[in-house]
Amino acid sequence: MIAIGAGIAALTGAGAGIGIGLATSKAVEGIARQPEASGKITSALILGCALAEATAIYGLVIGLMIIIMMG
Repeated sequence: MIAIGAGIAALTGAGAGIGIGLATSKAVEGIARQPEASGKITSALILGCALAEATAIYGLVIGLMIIIMMG
């Protein structure tokens, strides 16, 4: 049961990867359509990617806590 809980917590990495991929594709599409707004788009993209990556790190920490505390 511990391994199942840790595995489910680690699935947040997949969600973060999908989210970052979608955000990057939309940012590239936006820059291609409006090159003069690339600075604003890039800064928003970096902020969004950092927040998405933070959720993956939280999931990793929770998974490790489950393994260490319950194991």
